[in-house]
Amino acid sequence: MSFTIDYKDKVVLVTGVSSGIGLGTACQFARAGAHVAGCSRKASGDKEAVAFRKAVEDAGVQAFYKQTDVTRPEELEELVEGTIRTFGRLDILVSSAGVNVFEGAEGCTEERWQYNLDLNLAAHWRLAKLCKPYLEQSGAGVILLMTSNHAFGTIPGCFPYSVTKTAITGLVRNLAIEWGPAIRTVGVAPGFIDTAGNDTWFDSFPDAEKERQRTIDLHPVKRIGTVEEVGALCVYLASPMANFISGTTILMDGGRSALMQDE
Repeated sequence: MSFTIDYKDKVVLVTGVSSGIGLGTACQFARAGAHVAGCSRKASGDKEAVAFRKAVEDAGVQAFYKQTDVTRPEELEELVEGTIRTFGRLDILVSSAGVNVFEGAEGCTEERWQYNLDLNLAAHWRLAKLCKPYLEQSGAGVILLMTSNHAFGTIPGCFPYSVTKTAITGLVRNLAIEWGPAIRTVGVAPGFIDTAGNDTWFDSFPDAEKERQRTIDLHPVKRIGTVEEVGALCVYLASPMANFISGTTILMDGGRSALMQDE
């Protein structure tokens, strides 16, 4: 008996699709047969937006893209309206857009604190509220909120990013108990994933390759993850096969959290 997940005629909205986890997740849903709406801060004609549309359409499904700053509520409204206007429905939301805001507790300014709250926390809640009526109409609506392994443990200098990533786990719980059973809500917490954002982190060290290898060695699987793996997990979690999963956050970190620091 084969194990298949088929999203034919379903519609998923994924934020942050210009690169990284958002793009990888959008592509995996497209391969599973879903039509995909996406957004990022890139203009519609920029190469990243064009690449998103091409990747989705090459899978034989329809793509919709809208330039969106998720910290602006009015732009989120336009994104959801455009999605419904294009497809007529919405079944799954993957709220993925975010940025590493690493300032340190003492050095963080009020402006950077507020920006981090708006981008890495409030935007998820605002977008979920806008999508709620359409997800309820779907009959099996799913919200996936992208958090991070920083929700479970962090390292010096990652404030205030880690604060909002921790808060998302609470948002997941609240949406699950308040909006269920019509909508399931699940958090996804990737660890080190091979993205441009993590390359920037490694490049901040005097020897980027040495730091990358040191990080790899902290993982029992002896590598860092891929955006395709995060996307595949999202495809599974949004499927009927995961119908008993709600109100929790799934940590995927290659076993790093299992390893004591002195190992």
